[in-house]
Amino acid sequence: MSVLMEFAIFPTDKGESVSKYVAPVIKIIQESGYPYQFTPMGTIVEVEEIEEATQLLNRAYRVLEPEANRVYIVAKMDIRKRKKGRIIQKIKSVEEKLAQLDKRGKEEG
Repeated sequence: MSVLMEFAIFPTDKGESVSKYVAPVIKIIQESGYPYQFTPMGTIVEVEEIEEATQLLNRAYRVLEPEANRVYIVAKMDIRKRKKGRIIQKIKSVEEKLAQLDKRGKEEG
């Protein structure tokens, strides 16, 4: 099974810049060994079971909880049976389609 989870977590009571609080969360993800992709708006992680995803969210919260009186979390998951490696495969698939479109555009132009 593949569980792709995209999430953002940060304190809302620490001002405009919260990178100081996000960095320890990213460290937890790195140490987990799960494949991940960090983006400016959140982080995408691929795990095998939904329990692993929720445990990762819990660990991220536990890192912020002592530092903040208010924590914001948003998470979404895409769960697919009998698949793995989707964090990379999905991007490659779209890149291949883009390359085909570029090729067609050059042939038509």
